[in-house]
This record gives sequence, C-alpha cells and structure tokens, in this order.
Amino acid sequence: MKPVRNSAKAIIVRHGCLLAIKNVDTEGDWYILPGGGQLPGEALPEALVRECREELGADVRVGELKMIREYIGAHHEFAAEDGDVHQVEFMFACEIAESYLPRSGATPDIRQTGVAWLPITELETFRLYPRVLKTLFKNWTPDTSFRYLGDVN
Repeated sequence: MKPVRNSAKAIIVRHGCLLAIKNVDTEGDWYILPGGGQLPGEALPEALVRECREELGADVRVGELKMIREYIGAHHEFAAEDGDVHQVEFMFACEIAESYLPRSGATPDIRQTGVAWLPITELETFRLYPRVLKTLFKNWTPDTSFRYLGDVN
C-alpha cells in the first residue's frame, strides 16, 4: 500500500459553470477539479496555487475549505488500476481572473487534454470525478459547504 497522499482541489464556479480539467482515456473524455498533490513542506493553499499554475496556466485566489473527500482505491471501480491508492482531497473555493479563458498550463498532467467550463445544470452528462460532485452541485451556492464527504467516488 502506498502512503496516504494529500491533494488540494479548486472549486471555481462562474456564470453557472464549474471549471474542470479535461482528460481522456479509452472510454473518452472525463473531468476532474483542478489541483493535485501536496509536496512535503508545502501548505495546502500553496500546493493549490502551484497546481493551478501548472494545469490552468493561471493564478487562483484560494478561499474557504468547502469539502474533504477520501478516495481509497480498493473500494471503487478503478481498484484494478489504483487499488493501492489512498488520497485525501481538500477542496477549496477559489477565484480566477475574470479574463481567464480555458487553456492548459505549461506543465499539465500526463492525461490532461484541456480545460473546460462545465455547465452545472448539465453535470450529469459528463464523466466528472468524483461523481458525487454531480449531485452536490445541483444546489450549489457560494455559501455552500459540505465538509467531510467520506470515501466516495
């Protein structure tokens, strides 16, 4: 089993849309929140700013912690690929410049093929992970906080 990994994720909502990283696999496009792994000696907000520069090519302003999600790979559909993964994701409300246009940063993740604004009213039509976000965002407002989500996908 690998060590538990902390990850910082950005919740960026604008004009009824959620900013997401676009990836591709053999089944097609899928989406996740921007962000990634925390490095030793790095605070979670610092990790999130760094990851967003790498993936979005833009700076973000990190706000309030909104959700914490655990992902224990052995318990989910991708157990064959990442059954030894245990990740704790800290999801923060973030802001990005109004002028930002979706584009990949200089050092995107290996599976990243782009960045997209996903209409919140249409999240059910996208392969968005964790999938629980599709339900949680149905009633999303800037004041919404869900806190600990548990081991969900």
